[in-house]
Amino acid sequence: MSKRESAKYKIDRRLGENIWGRPKSPVNKREYGPGQHGQRRKGKLSDFGVQLRAKQKLKGYYGDISEKQFRKTYEEADRRKGDTGENLIGLLESRLDAIVYRAKFVPTVFAARQFVNHGHVMVNGKRVNIGSYLCRTGDVIEVRQKSKELVVVLDAAQSAERDVPDYLEVDHSKMVAKLARVPGLSDVPYPVQMEPNLVVEFYSR
Repeated sequence: MSKRESAKYKIDRRLGENIWGRPKSPVNKREYGPGQHGQRRKGKLSDFGVQLRAKQKLKGYYGDISEKQFRKTYEEADRRKGDTGENLIGLLESRLDAIVYRAKFVPTVFAARQFVNHGHVMVNGKRVNIGSYLCRTGDVIEVRQKSKELVVVLDAAQSAERDVPDYLEVDHSKMVAKLARVPGLSDVPYPVQMEPNLVVEFYSR
C-alpha cells in the first residue's frame, strides 16, 4: 500500500476538484474542503493564490511530488528551448511512474510509483526502480515477467475507466509500452483543466 494511499483523496477535497476523474472521489459527494472549517465560504483567490492552486493541482496529480523534486522539474523545463509550460508537461509525462500509470499497468499514479519502487518494471531491458526516472522517445517500458500475472496489473489493464493516450504504444498481451513521442498539454488526458502557464508564473515571481 502506498504511503499516501489513505490520504490521496484529501488532495481532491483540498483542491475541490476530482483531479484524477475517479468515481470514488469524495468530491463527487462533497465539493467543500476537508476538516472542520471546510464548509466555510471561500473568498476570491489572489493572483498568487490562483498560481499556487495551479501548482498544487499539477503537483498533486502526479502523486503529490515533493516540492524539491517538482521545482527541479520546473527548472529543467525552463532551461530547455521552447515554451516552459509545455516542456513542464512533457517532463512530467516522461516520468517512469507516469508512463506506467498511463499505460494502464496499474490503477493509480500512487500505485505506479510503488510498483516501480518495488522493482516490477524494466526500461530497455534493465530494471529501474526510480519513479522519477525520465524516459526518452523510443524507450521501451515493460512489466517484469514474474510481475505480469499480479492481480493489480491484470485488473488495471482491463479497466474501462480511462484510455491509453496516443503518444504511448501499448501491448497489454505482453505488458509492454513504448514512448512514441513526448506529449504537449493538449495531448494529455487530464480529467480537469491543468494550467502550467500559471505554474510558470508562480515560479517566475
